[in-house]
Parts: sequence; C-alpha cells; structure tokens
Amino acid sequence: MQDLIDYLQEGNLLIADGATGTMLQTMGLPAGMAPDLWNVERPDAVRAHYRSYLDAGSEVILANTFGGNRIKLERTGGLDARMVELNRAGASLAVEEAGGEVYVAGDMGPTGELLAPYGTLQYEDAVQAYAEQALALVEGGVDLLWGETLTDLNEARALVEGVRQVTDLPVFCSLTFGRSGRTMMGVTPRQAAEVLWPMGLTAIGANCGEGIPPVVAALDEMRAALPDAVLIAKPNAGVPRLEGSETIYPLGPAEMAAQVPDLVARGAQVIGGCCGNTPAHIAAIAAAVRELREG
Repeated sequence: MQDLIDYLQEGNLLIADGATGTMLQTMGLPAGMAPDLWNVERPDAVRAHYRSYLDAGSEVILANTFGGNRIKLERTGGLDARMVELNRAGASLAVEEAGGEVYVAGDMGPTGELLAPYGTLQYEDAVQAYAEQALALVEGGVDLLWGETLTDLNEARALVEGVRQVTDLPVFCSLTFGRSGRTMMGVTPRQAAEVLWPMGLTAIGANCGEGIPPVVAALDEMRAALPDAVLIAKPNAGVPRLEGSETIYPLGPAEMAAQVPDLVARGAQVIGGCCGNTPAHIAAIAAAVRELREG
C-alpha cells in the first residue's frame, strides 16, 4: 500500500466502512454488551464483519475498538483490566483480514465521562487512558488511529495528545455535529478545525449525527477554516426513527451513494458511513467513488 499521508495529500479519495455496533447486533451481539468483548469471545463474527466491508470495497476499515478505552470499559462491565487484550485482539483480527491490501484504523471513541469542569474526569487522566489504548492498538498492527463521534473539544484534544505520546502514525479525528451546527457540547466545526488540526492530524471531519445536512455544513465550515486539510465525511443513513423496538434508518444504499458527488465537491476525501450504513451502503458508495475517479 502507498503511504497513507502521501496518498491523501495527492488529493485521492479513500473509501471508509460503515456501522459496526448495529452490524454486530444483527449477528447476535446482546444489547448492553461491550462489542469489544467479541474480539476474544466471537472472533469469527468480528472477522465476518470486517470481511463484509472489505468485500464491499472499503479501503480503510475500523477495528472493533470504539469503546476500548479503559474508562469506557470500566463503565461497561468492569472490563478495564482487559483493555490491552481487547484492543490488541480487535486490531490484529482486522489486520489479518485486511491482508495488507487496505488500511486498518484503530477506532477510538469517547470515554463516556464528562471532563472537568463539567464532570469529574481530569484532562490528564483522559490523555493517559487514550495513550494506553493507542499503544495497544499500535501493538495490534494498525496503520492509523481514528478518534470518532466526539463532542467535547477537550476530550478530542486529550485523545490526539494521548495518541501522539505513543506513536507517530497518522491520526484521523471526526466529531459529531447536530442540526444546530454544533456538537452536543457546543463545539462548532471551525473551533474543532482550528484547535485540532495544528496538533498534527492527517484528516479531520464529521461522522454520525443527524443525517447528511450537519455533515455537509461541517465540511463547508472546516473547508473555510482549513482550505488544504483532508476532510472526512461519514454520516448516518439519515435520521433514525423507532418502529416498535426497531431503529430504522431512512436512507438506502442508492440514496447514500447519491450524496457522494456533493460531499466530494465540498472537500471530503475520506468517505464512508456511520450508523445505519451496511455493507450494501458501502458498496454503493464505493461505486460512486469509482465513477468520480474514472470521470
């Protein structure tokens, strides 16, 4: 594979994957169970999950480690003592399935705690937790680290700082913005771009959230602040609704793929999907990206 930073700096598009948690739930992951546990308890299912996105055309897949920081694992079943084991396993399974043909990202999500002064988690403790997770993911063989679904700018800073303490691998960072144009903690795309990009990111952008419009708005604002930055677009498949006990995402594969030209026109280079996006969605997105490449 070409060096990832060089590949993106040349202006190339990179196809990411789709949802993880909801996909594992369709394979039998019990509600409330930490998905990271399946890296050791059901590696066959986790491999199949990775393979489904590889077959769909993903060029970077995220390891099943979104909730793998020590603080989050402690909150989900007292699993903090198994942090290294679970992260290494999730990363190594992804690396083995990728077979050196696509990039593997160590997925890093929020701690689930509020940082001071809004909560009790100290900034330095968050940095340490993220550094520990990043080191385990690097030991598992990932090609990059990807912090995603972040809403607190200080937590995003702590994540990037923690990663940078243990590795010089590329770092992606994507935040989740609402229709208000801000994250749940009040962060604007411009603020995120201006604070986080100088910390040495390879790509920055938006994921998850309330469908396509907030991601589009975030791309516009980040592009205005950082004209030369590599931008990420990984939106949900629309705004979900509940039908009985089932969560339904309204945008199908063709509808998600139809968004690709506009996302690219707004500066997105890393393009995939978040909640509600299945391998079928990613296959359609990949086909749209291929059309742009060939055009």
